[in-house]
Formats: sequence, C-alpha cells, structure tokens
Amino acid sequence: MSLTETGVLARIRELLPGGGSLLDDCGALSTVPTGHTLLVTTDLMESDQHFCLDWHPPDLLARKLLTVNLSDLDASGAQPFAFTLTLALGPEINEPWLDTFLESLALASRQAGVQVLGGDTVGRPSGLGLGLTAFGFAARWLRRDGLRPGDWIFVDQRPGASLRGLRKLQAGQRWDPTRPDPDLEAHLDPKPNLGLGLRLAAMLEVHACIDLSDGLSRDLRNLAEASRLSILVDPDLDADALRGGEDYARCFGTDLPKSELEKRLGQALIPVGRAVAPGSAPLLVYDGSGTRALPDLGFDHFAHD
Repeated sequence: MSLTETGVLARIRELLPGGGSLLDDCGALSTVPTGHTLLVTTDLMESDQHFCLDWHPPDLLARKLLTVNLSDLDASGAQPFAFTLTLALGPEINEPWLDTFLESLALASRQAGVQVLGGDTVGRPSGLGLGLTAFGFAARWLRRDGLRPGDWIFVDQRPGASLRGLRKLQAGQRWDPTRPDPDLEAHLDPKPNLGLGLRLAAMLEVHACIDLSDGLSRDLRNLAEASRLSILVDPDLDADALRGGEDYARCFGTDLPKSELEKRLGQALIPVGRAVAPGSAPLLVYDGSGTRALPDLGFDHFAHD
C-alpha cells in the first residue's frame, strides 16, 4: 500500500514528542530565557548525495538526521529544545520503513529532550529527501570568529573514522548490528560528545568553536577565515584526518594548555593546530624547511564527479 500525506502526518503526530500539538499551520517557539540567545540550525540530507538507501538502515538514518543538528547547536554552546521535520518521500519508501524511521527519531528525540514543532511532507518521483531544523538556547554563543593569535586548537575525537566507514560501504561492506564495525558506526550512527559544547561555552578561556562536519581542513579554514587569522596545522595529522568529513567533534580554540583542559574536562583531547597572525594562506603546515599553504581537502556539497 502506498503512502499518503494524511497517513504520514498521522504517524508523525502519534510517534514524535510534541506531535500531538501539530494541529495548526504554524508551531510556536518557547520564550527565550533571560540572558540567552535563540539559535537555529538546519541540515538537508539527500539520498545518493549524503547517504544510500541500500546501506543506511532507517533507524540509524533517523538518529543521524537529528544528531547532526544537535551537534551544530552543541558546538555553539546551545541547549536544544525543539525541531521541525521535512520529508520528501519517493515510492521506494514504504510504511514499515517509515515507521522504523519515525520510531527511532522519536526515541532519539526523547533521549535528547527535544520535541517536534512542525514541518512538511511531500512526494517525489524517486529517492528520499530529509530536512531537519533544530532550535536551542545559548547563555553564551560560542562562535567561530573569536579565535585569538596563540590559541591552541583541539578536537575531542580523532577525525577520519567516518571517512573510513564510507570507503568500506562503497567497497560493499554493510552494517551488521551483531558485529558492529567502529568505522561503519562512525559514519552511519555518529555519536558526538553532546554536552561538551555547553561546558566549553562556560569556560571564558575557550574563544571559538565549530562542529567538525565537512572535514578538518575545511572547518579549520572556516575558523581561520572567520577570525581573520591563519592556523598552523599540526604536522602529525594524517590524510584521512585532514580530509574526512562527518566526524561531528568539537573543534575549538583556547589559550589554556592541553594538560589544564584535560584536567578540567576529564577527557583526552587531540591537538590539531595553533592560531597565528594572518599569513600567506588560511591554513599553513610546516614541511621541515618552512611553511606552505595547506589546500582545502573537505567535502564539496556542489561537486558532481
């Protein structure tokens, strides 16, 4: 039996936290707490561009859709509270697939303490399009443009695992929940250190932060350009760490030394660079005799090859 718009909406209202209130054309945002900033982030995920239906189980895809948005909010120092959901469904999507997707999204939403405020549904000739917009409150908006010369730059997870997982999927390996592969899990079901961003935002010695999603070389460049500085990249980083995307780590700049940070946060950190005065390029690497520009190796959303 093919899906209908009324049937899809009924399942959303039934399953998702806050779904029972979706009775009007619009949803209402909560009142912004005193001294906080309302932050919003959105992500689109398209089949055959960001994922493949034959290798991404619906329950993992639902969690990833929510997680990548919560990761953006967390890296900005925000506590999430709600989201909107957009579904563009091709004929490949049947009722059992959609139920599994929505049930997983509902569970992930409850675990994160967020609820649905609204959204839209539409049919399409083929494939699947997903859109989620998430909202959060930040007592201190931890932006990417606050980096200072001399700041050390750290990440809380070693980048590159998601890229290795993608390569394995492209080579024909598939997710087996009875024998979980850590690289596949990093790509299909990322688990960012949510909550760390709020702790970083509470530390005034942390000056800038970005969610590591498009690859370390791209996101370090974003930090450098937003802060109008250059970053001297750690020479020990391998090619996968520099190129890989969808790592969803906190990538942040601070003048605190590594030992002090790790003591305060209670976890290991990985140094990836240091902010320096503006140089010949946003990213620089020392090659043994001097510095040279490091190219942008990150994912290009508009590439078609």
